[in-house]
Amino acid sequence: MNYAKTAMLLAAMTALFMGLGFLIGGSTGMVIALVVAAAMNFWSYWGSDRAVLSMYGAQEVDQNSAPELYAMVQGLAERAGLPMPRVYLIHEDQPNAFATGRNPENAAVAVNTGLLNRLTREEVAGVVAHELAHIKNRDTLTMTVTATLAGAVSMLANFAAFAGSSNDNRHPVGLIGSIAMMILAPLAASIVQMAISRSREYEADRLGAEISGNPMALASALARIAGAHEEVNVTAERNPQTAHMFIINPLSGQRMDNLFSTHPDTGNRIAALQQLAAAWGQMQSAPPQRMPWGGGRRAGPWG
Repeated sequence: MNYAKTAMLLAAMTALFMGLGFLIGGSTGMVIALVVAAAMNFWSYWGSDRAVLSMYGAQEVDQNSAPELYAMVQGLAERAGLPMPRVYLIHEDQPNAFATGRNPENAAVAVNTGLLNRLTREEVAGVVAHELAHIKNRDTLTMTVTATLAGAVSMLANFAAFAGSSNDNRHPVGLIGSIAMMILAPLAASIVQMAISRSREYEADRLGAEISGNPMALASALARIAGAHEEVNVTAERNPQTAHMFIINPLSGQRMDNLFSTHPDTGNRIAALQQLAAAWGQMQSAPPQRMPWGGGRRAGPWG
């Protein structure tokens, strides 16, 4: 059902983009808009992963520099039937993680040092499994495409406003129509983008729980990460367009699902994982007791 919903939302985003191009310049405008979108998506497909990792100052690690983390990712990737992704550390106190890459063969998992310092080994494994689920489902590519299309819609809307104001008589939609497009088109694109993101998060939670074999550890991790949102993620604040990539939005502690949230309500996600654990006979009366990472030894090169 989530796959069908994602396909329909992507189709809606594409239709919105093509319609906006048509309103600006008729059939020619629609073709030009598609060419521009294709060029933007081509760049995103090949270079977006490196760009976002660089943006957050992520450092690649291996079995020598972060043996426990690397071994965990490797073991979970094998369970998921995935090639070994590249593993990165981000020196950020706010606990969080994200995945990126155009396909499973060119994927990366990045975790904040705060995640390793504050969560148990089982909880970290649940988070990593969630990110591997995004890779397996190719959500990293889907979200790159939707983010690029949303940006392209905003660009076209601004162009439409300029064209409409500069030549009101000859522009197909006129000044009033241009103003409406300038406001409504980016809003609609953002709503579609966020709806796709929320849908993919629920699916990644489910598949991630299957990969790790411990839904309650992922549920506990989500609660801990959500509880740390009073802390500032400076890099994410400078680049809000990347917020949807993280397991929990690093810029918002809001608890309600709505049209303008990039992620589902954390409580709803935890409840879904609890139902899954109950179906598996793994329901626990309390979250796992907090224990040091790796039995008291840090896995990364920062300590």
